[in-house]
Amino acid sequence: MRIFKNLIKDKLGTISLIFIVVTIIVGVIAPIFAPHDPEEVNMSLRYASSSWEYLLGNDQLGRCLLSRIIYGIRPSVLWVLVALFISVLIGSVLGCLAGYFRGKVDASIMRICDTMLSFPGYVMALAVVGILGVGLENILIAFILIKWAWFARIIRTSVMQYAELEYVKFAKASGISDIKIIYKHIVPVTFSDIAVISSSSIGSMILQISGFSFLGLGIQAPNAEWGMMLNEAREVMFTRPELMLAPGLAIIMVVSAFNFFSDALQVSLDPKLITSKNKLQEDFYPISKIKLQEKEVAR
Repeated sequence: MRIFKNLIKDKLGTISLIFIVVTIIVGVIAPIFAPHDPEEVNMSLRYASSSWEYLLGNDQLGRCLLSRIIYGIRPSVLWVLVALFISVLIGSVLGCLAGYFRGKVDASIMRICDTMLSFPGYVMALAVVGILGVGLENILIAFILIKWAWFARIIRTSVMQYAELEYVKFAKASGISDIKIIYKHIVPVTFSDIAVISSSSIGSMILQISGFSFLGLGIQAPNAEWGMMLNEAREVMFTRPELMLAPGLAIIMVVSAFNFFSDALQVSLDPKLITSKNKLQEDFYPISKIKLQEKEVAR
């Protein structure tokens, strides 16, 4: 409840959260919001301009651009959220085990993480796609293989700090099982760190999957995806720029919303940042008030 109240105070973060929720809802029930079938081909409407029936116009095959944007939410956002959840789940479990037990468990898990993180993300993704083939499923598998190690290393550092607190040591001395200590005492305090790094990663993952689809390595036609729509509109980018503008703005707006929400969430979860922000506003207000008074006196 406290976190929600702090988040509401940030107007930009609140607007971003509302936009994200609306986007997810529209993507889940896309058939209700989409005015036409996104895969319906009508060559008589090829490159048709916007109209009341087709608000954003039609693409090179006469398909409804608005419907394809709406259906594109599913692979561009919803499936990315699924891949992120799996990555965070794997990273959180292994990170908690490594940070809490340490010793050989920590060394083994961290060596695997070091091996995974030694490869650049895009190179690893291209290698997975090269082995498994192109397609949305294989790109999501590549994301999971790349991201879990990064999450595990960050969460491990956080768990190591909390594992040294007095109440955790007291719980160990009381004979409480390690799994119960992790579940009741470690996971709740690390949840804020997990939430922040998850929300900050989703934007880059959306950009990456759009980039792979733009290169023809992601979701394949006739399915709708924002990056693939950008690729399809390249040939007419100067004569019909709106065909690239619509999916491009969709990517920018969603990624920006997640980034703004991540910043607001980080501030609302960290009391120190809230105090610093309020102090900065208090320090700025008297200066602004003095300058305003000086201007009024000068007049």
